[in-house]
Order: sequence, then structure tokens, then C-alpha cells
Amino acid sequence: MSVRPSAATLRRLERASGALATQAVARMDEELSWFRTMPAAQRSWVMLVAQAGIASLVEWCRDPGRPPRLTGEVFGAAPRELVRAVPLKQTVDLIKVTVEVVEDRVDQVAEPGDGEQLRLAVLQFSREVAFATAHVYASFAENRGAWDARLEALVVDALVRGDRSEELPGRAAALGWTTTGPVVVLVGTAPPEVDDQRSAVRRAARSLRSEVLVGVHADTLVVVLGGVPDLDQVAARVSREFGPGPVVRGPQVETLGQAGESASAALAGLRAAPAWPEAPRPVSADDLLPERALDGDPAARAALSERVSLPLQAAGGEVLETVRVVLGTGGNLEASARALFVHTNTVRYRLKRAAELTGFSATDARGAWTLQLALALAELDGDRSLWH
Repeated sequence: MSVRPSAATLRRLERASGALATQAVARMDEELSWFRTMPAAQRSWVMLVAQAGIASLVEWCRDPGRPPRLTGEVFGAAPRELVRAVPLKQTVDLIKVTVEVVEDRVDQVAEPGDGEQLRLAVLQFSREVAFATAHVYASFAENRGAWDARLEALVVDALVRGDRSEELPGRAAALGWTTTGPVVVLVGTAPPEVDDQRSAVRRAARSLRSEVLVGVHADTLVVVLGGVPDLDQVAARVSREFGPGPVVRGPQVETLGQAGESASAALAGLRAAPAWPEAPRPVSADDLLPERALDGDPAARAALSERVSLPLQAAGGEVLETVRVVLGTGGNLEASARALFVHTNTVRYRLKRAAELTGFSATDARGAWTLQLALALAELDGDRSLWH
């Protein structure tokens, strides 16, 4: 700036800084409806920032060759909470009002003949403040992003460990998780370039309006989804962003606080999934109950007992015996009917009853495998009553 305001003008501007800041806040109150609703503490911080900005203008005019360090000088007076409370667009509005007030008072503040020089200085300085504002918000976003990443990792780690801490929903809420509805957990191999893939996972989930949390444990990518009725559709879309190999979907639970149960089943399924090479992707952890049971998962063995062995036992000997015979004949209904001395339609009826009770069909290859393993495990567990 080749021509700058005189020292006398700068002294007068310095003395007027408090009054100008007060006038700026009064105009904000008149022109900005959202400013009127701000808490008193935040409004007082805005006044301090405005006053600091005017003081920084004076210092910059005294030494125009110095690159302005406006981030610390102007915004150092405000707490970080103000950056959280006031979005960037609203901050620009605050700066605009403050600059307008100073411009309106130029003729009152400047020494005679200094008005144009001061007005030019205000315009140049306001441009620098705009850049400084963008820097403050960019820095805050970067720091907030790093903090969010750490907090997200803690939340996902807690779910993987099965932690049902009451703090979990609060931590997730700090990350923007707002839903109290159904939740599922997806697990699979983490792809190369994990950071980029986390963004891809988030975009895929949010394109279907789903809440999402993402974490990586060793080489396993863990994704928590929630907040929409059709989580199966979201899981199918998100599974395309995983690395090669199986992707397992845990059972749907009612709240995020119960998501540890979904994560535990999904991780058990992922360990057992290699035993079913033809499994769909994603595959439900419940569809992997036989493989999980063979892998030593006690929850899977208990589920097979509860869903298969016990219902068949309760249905009576004819249904259970028919299932055993059909399994023994490889699903041949005619041979099974001859062995049981009944009509083929009777076999079909009993198998339909068994399928209604267990969800598995003895004539379907996958269903037959599940039924046979469940009954074998029941025998190994000493439930001899199934065979009498």
C-alpha cells in the first residue's frame, strides 16, 4: 500500500475501536436474525473478535509491508466453541457488517484528507480477514476430522470387543449418529488404500441415507450401518467397497448399544466363511451357523440347538424321524416314503412342517447340511432324547 493513513488517523481509529465494535454488534442485531438468537456469551465473543480485528487493522496500517498474521491476531480472542457455533457463511456476514460500520465511520475517524487512504486500507484489510477466516475454518475442520477419526475408531473398537457401555451412544452422537433405529455390522477384508476406501464406504452408505461408522482392525474392515428400514440393500451396496474375499453381515439389532452382538456374530462368520466358498457376498452370519459351529463358535452351536434341534424335538417323533430319513436318503422322497411306510405326500407334509419350525428344508442342499449338522451336534452334546 503506497499511501497509508497518517499516524494521527490511526491513533483516532485505535481509540474508536471499542465504540466501532459496539456499533457493529448493534447492526448485526438489527440485520441478522440468527445473531439475535445467539446466547449472550457468544455475542460477547463476537464483539471481542470485531474489536481485535479493528486493532489488527491499525497495526497492519502502521507496517503495511508485514504479511498480516490475521489468524492469531483476529481470531485468537475467540474460543474454539465459537467456530463450532457459527458456520463459515454466518462468519462472513459478521465480517461484512463490521467492515460496513468502519467504512461508514471513515469520515468521522480519519483526519482531514485521510479519508480515502483509510477507506482503501479497510477494503484491503477486509480481504485479508476473509482469507484468514477461511484458514481458521479449514484448520478447525482438519483438527475436527482428526479427532472424529480417533473417536470413530474408539466406538468401532468398543463394538468389536462387545462393549455395551452406556457411553457408546453418546460418543456416536458426537460423530453425528442420530438414529435410534435398526443397526447391522458388516465385516470383511480391508481393501488397499484404506483411507480412500473409508470415504467410498461412507459415500455408498449415505447415498442410501444410512448412518455409517467405519473402522479397521488389522486387515478387517468393520462398517456399522443404521437408520433406514432396508439395511439389506445398504449392506449389499456397501459390500462392493470391501477388499477381496467374503463379506459377512451380522444380525440386525434394535439399537447401536446392541451393535456389539451384531459385530460378534459377523466376525465369527468371517472366520468361518472360507468353509463355504460359494457363499454370497455379503452373506448373513446366520447363514453361516454350520460353519461357525464347526469353527467352535459357542453362540452358533446354541443357535442351532435353539432353532433346529429343540423345535424338531418338540414337534414330535414323526417329524424328526422323517427329517432323519430324508437326510439319510439324500433327499429322495420316494425312498424315504418306502422306508417310513407312508405316502410321499405325508413325507412332503412333515418336511414342510419341519421347514416351518426351523427355517431349513431337508430337500435343499444348504438346508440339509444345516439340519444334519445341527442334529449331529445335538447328539454330541448329549441330547439323546432327540433319537427316541
